[in-house]
Amino acid sequence: MGFPSLLDLARVRALYAAGTSPHDLFAEIATRIDHADPAIFITRADEDRMAAEIEALLARAPEPNSLPLWGVPYAVKDNIDVAGMPITAACPAFAHVATKDAAVVARLRQAGAIMIGKTNLDQFATGLNGTRSPYGAPRSVFDPAYISGGSSSGSAVAVAAGLASFSLGTDTAGSGRVPAAFNNIVGIKPTSGLLSSRGVVPACRSLDCVSIFTLSVDDGARIRRIAQGFDPADPYSRSARQRPFGRASLRIGILAPGDREFFGDGESARLYEAAIARIGAATVEIDFAPFRETAALLYHGPWVAERLAAYESFGVTEDALDPSVASIILGGRTMSAADAFRGAYALEALRRRADEVWAQIDVLLLPTAPTIYRVDAMRADPIALNTRLGTYTNFFNLLNLSGIAVPAGFRSDGLPFGVTLAAPAFHDDALVPLAARMHHDAACGMGIDRLGTPPSSVGSDLPEDGRLRLAVVGAHLSGMPLNHELTALDATLEAAAHTTGDYRLFALPGTTPPKPGLVRAPGANGPGIAIEIWSFPPAAFGRFVERIPAPLGIGKVDLATGGQVSCFLCEEAAIRGAEEITAHGGWRAYMATLAAPV
Repeated sequence: MGFPSLLDLARVRALYAAGTSPHDLFAEIATRIDHADPAIFITRADEDRMAAEIEALLARAPEPNSLPLWGVPYAVKDNIDVAGMPITAACPAFAHVATKDAAVVARLRQAGAIMIGKTNLDQFATGLNGTRSPYGAPRSVFDPAYISGGSSSGSAVAVAAGLASFSLGTDTAGSGRVPAAFNNIVGIKPTSGLLSSRGVVPACRSLDCVSIFTLSVDDGARIRRIAQGFDPADPYSRSARQRPFGRASLRIGILAPGDREFFGDGESARLYEAAIARIGAATVEIDFAPFRETAALLYHGPWVAERLAAYESFGVTEDALDPSVASIILGGRTMSAADAFRGAYALEALRRRADEVWAQIDVLLLPTAPTIYRVDAMRADPIALNTRLGTYTNFFNLLNLSGIAVPAGFRSDGLPFGVTLAAPAFHDDALVPLAARMHHDAACGMGIDRLGTPPSSVGSDLPEDGRLRLAVVGAHLSGMPLNHELTALDATLEAAAHTTGDYRLFALPGTTPPKPGLVRAPGANGPGIAIEIWSFPPAAFGRFVERIPAPLGIGKVDLATGGQVSCFLCEEAAIRGAEEITAHGGWRAYMATLAAPV
């Protein structure tokens, strides 16, 4: 029996649909782990326990509403509680057996996912490089001489190496993003509090968030929606409705040339410029100073005292700490209460300055990390080099930004590079289509598979939560004039996608606001048309469809990644004399040409 090298959600579902037993899949995963770098996992799940969970699932059919992750294998960073398993936070003196699942683990268990093990990390989640653990240093899947990134090191490598479909990490200063960049995978950095942190060993409790590693943006968005939820037992849990971008044409903030610090790494600089060229939207050079100064507060301001407060609750002596971790945490002893207030005042002033930048842009496009280092170089200079890795990540949680880190190409030495798309809090869903397109257009595969195409599991009109799917192609796209009609009906953005080449797009004359017409043309061999897939509550879907005016209607379109979805289609009679805009590849790209200066 053959198994795919990577285990994204679509491939796992395909295996089960073809008759593969979960027992067989998890036996294959166990064999892979046996032959993988032993530094990836600190503790593997008990085989008898996994077998019992599988048997319980086999007694129930995969149910889209109650078991959306039926039999999906995942890994958990070892600073997150899993009932009945040891938790170490990469400190043997801290190790103890958790009595309850962390809130986020409980939600995933209820959804049918099966945990395969607890992954390695920089001790007490303090570091961005992955070398600060007595359990070994996981390495980049592309070259074992190079760091994996941290602190969620093992979690990222497990997904990139094909050992898990997804994994949980945590992110305080970039731990859910830097390892994604160094292993060619996606890192979901949610709005702080969107996923409960109850049952997570704190680093900076007021800033910590649970993060998610996946092979594609679509998988990451799905897992995040299942894992999130307001938790009244977590004081930092937050509940708010997701916010769309409110503009027809997104403004993408980019670094001005003088702010592009890559520490002499010309390859990373080149790949960042290539990502800017691919963005397909108006770019604005920003003032990066407020973000850079906010980042400095995290390790050079009073927030190190918050790490000390966490450490003092762990009950371990100083000699149990990694030397680099100790130098950071114990540095909090120099901070006073007055320093804490001065830091809070400085942050509020910087937040106001950052808000002025956000008034000019909708999304921020940044390198995830400015460069990558060899393991030996990192160990020789652990503090300075680690600090460099956080250049474009350390400020996120202080400013409560949502973010998605995506692969963005490979250097000439075969190592990956990544970028992060950032937006203010609760734009997690709104970032998904742009991030998915950026990943797809980078053409750099997923994880160890450099040639793979990021999958989309949007081949059905019925998502796991029972909502109905509809693809939009024009004025209802996020940020476009009619998008409010979707959000008013509690529609949620699911994914960005492209049709096959069998469709033509036209600008319909005399429409207000301007609208396109999508027409099926078998054999057209076009570029494929960019669409967005939204999900509706069933009743709202019916109300929306009833209001669709002629010559538009609803039909099925074929997706470039396989499968079909309901979508706006146009009567052929309406396109007579209309301008064909198929070559632009989508309505947003066409509208951008109209807005461009002549």
